[in-house]
Amino acid sequence: MSVRVTIRDVAARAGVSAGAVSLALNDRPGLSAPTRERIRAAAAELGWIPSQAARSLGSRGDRTDTVGLVIARPARQLGLEPFFMEFISGIESVLEVRAATLLLRLVRDREQETAVHREWWRTRRVSGSVLVDLTEDDPRIPALARLGMPVVAAGHCGLAGDDLTAVWTDDAAAIEEAVRYLALLGHRRIARVGGDPALGHTVIRSRALERITAELGLDEPRSLPTDFSGHAGARATRMLLASGDQRPTAIIYDNDIMAVASLSVAAEFGLHVPRDLSLIAWDDSQLCRLTHPTLSAMSHDVHGFGAQVARSLFDLVDRLPVSSGPAATPVLVPRGSTAPAGAS
Repeated sequence: MSVRVTIRDVAARAGVSAGAVSLALNDRPGLSAPTRERIRAAAAELGWIPSQAARSLGSRGDRTDTVGLVIARPARQLGLEPFFMEFISGIESVLEVRAATLLLRLVRDREQETAVHREWWRTRRVSGSVLVDLTEDDPRIPALARLGMPVVAAGHCGLAGDDLTAVWTDDAAAIEEAVRYLALLGHRRIARVGGDPALGHTVIRSRALERITAELGLDEPRSLPTDFSGHAGARATRMLLASGDQRPTAIIYDNDIMAVASLSVAAEFGLHVPRDLSLIAWDDSQLCRLTHPTLSAMSHDVHGFGAQVARSLFDLVDRLPVSSGPAATPVLVPRGSTAPAGAS
């Protein structure tokens, strides 16, 4: 694991105080020219770059209370995702109390994301980061672990492994609750419109759906991948509803946007929700309560989830005891989009 060079390392190399290093590298008076040059040479030898965000020296050293968050999503798509807006709001609620700052960056892929984290840590832009959208065998995890940067993963500990502290929601338990509820309503053909199949939580939900439908003796479920957009959700819904005799009587969606989009698709096929088709959304946002009929949803405290992630990260930064652990499990909120199969 690499060790981040600090202002004190530069001071030791130059044989001066940390305060003298600050004076030299901020072009402040109070040092002789030879001393100033010796300090700059020491900083160059160690590869140390002053942080623009660092606080004044003292008991807190050169630490900055800035939290990093890098998301590999298009900006337009992220703006339409209520989940991320609530999640970031939860993080901000903790940052506000600490007078800290969130540094948010959108990137094209995970390779660029790792590069951003590495640069932030090298230049002391952040005191730690939040990692989202975990995948199985995620290459970001060992890369960030080698940096020695405090990181909390918003994802299941089975995906984060032993290298990162993780906070997660129990996706498998939530899928099981939704399927058992639909089965009690008499639904046997249950489908799912999921997200990116590479994402860890998508994998966990898919496996849970296959396991619980087999346990209950239901028809083998179909899971179609999407990019989480309303357009992709509508397209996947059309594919499912055009399945003839294999058409599902209930569909679970991996977010609220896709579930909302499916209502108009059901109307295209002349189907009534919930008489002919029951729908359940993941993430119980305001959208679910504004549709007609209102959408049944798996509800969880996304704001609280973000706050828990932020608190865990600051515990790491402050070197307090912290361990991986679950957030509150999502619970089903039945509304107007679910009814007994074949209800008249």
